[in-house]
Amino acid sequence: MAEKKAKGKIIIDRDRCKGCLMCVDVCPNELIEADKALNKKGYMPARVTEEQKDKGCTGCTQCALVCPEVAIEVYRAK
Repeated sequence: MAEKKAKGKIIIDRDRCKGCLMCVDVCPNELIEADKALNKKGYMPARVTEEQKDKGCTGCTQCALVCPEVAIEVYRAK
């Protein structure tokens, strides 16, 4: 039987994010990018790319672990 990859969902709090983009560097599937719109504090926050629907998050949580502002939550689907 083939082993399935865990699927996940990334939630980024735009107003908490300060745009360091460390999450962009660590995402193995390149699912996070800089948003072009500013948040309330004037930063360009990270956002999940449209490709997440196609490629899919594996639920590795690396983005959440490196976020210094604790602005990212990752949920894993069963």
